[in-house]
Amino acid sequence: MKALFSEIRGAIVSTFVFAVVLCGLYPVVVWGVSQVAFKHKADGSLIVDKDGTVRGSSLLGQVFTGEKYFHSRPSAAGAFGYDGANSSGSNLGPTSQKLNDAIKGRIAAYRTTEGLSDKDAVPADAATASASGLDPHISVKNAELQAARVAKARNLSVEKVKELIGASTTKPDLGFLGDAGVNVLKLNLSLDGVK
Repeated sequence: MKALFSEIRGAIVSTFVFAVVLCGLYPVVVWGVSQVAFKHKADGSLIVDKDGTVRGSSLLGQVFTGEKYFHSRPSAAGAFGYDGANSSGSNLGPTSQKLNDAIKGRIAAYRTTEGLSDKDAVPADAATASASGLDPHISVKNAELQAARVAKARNLSVEKVKELIGASTTKPDLGFLGDAGVNVLKLNLSLDGVK
């Protein structure tokens, strides 16, 4: 009986020590290091305007629908898209008729919105949702195709809009991993700042 109580006491003490170290000390150390070394990223990579208002995160997409804004990639996260609590893709496979119909509808809508003909190619990111449903970027080609519409709606030159696209473009990681992308929130906020 004494050996049994000794084993139980050892298990309880071990559980308590691991709880203190792994549920208390370790998270505090990780939080402290992140606040010192990566404060902006640790706080959510928030985009704050001149008056201190948080406009969003550079890591999370948002829905933009007006003619004077660049439109984000389609999202299947939540009923209205870009819902962080429901982050996911549609989970529809390549043989799904529902997915096929959705893509065809998005392509037709994109061509109509951007004034393209039925033969003009549409970037894949304009017709398909990302896996997370929260992607904040669109391809450079997608942004360039939207530039004329946005320039016209804002009474700006297409060259000025393309200059802003370039300023909001992120390069591939390490210069070769992935593709360049345009952060839609940053681009739209920079457009709002143009007089």
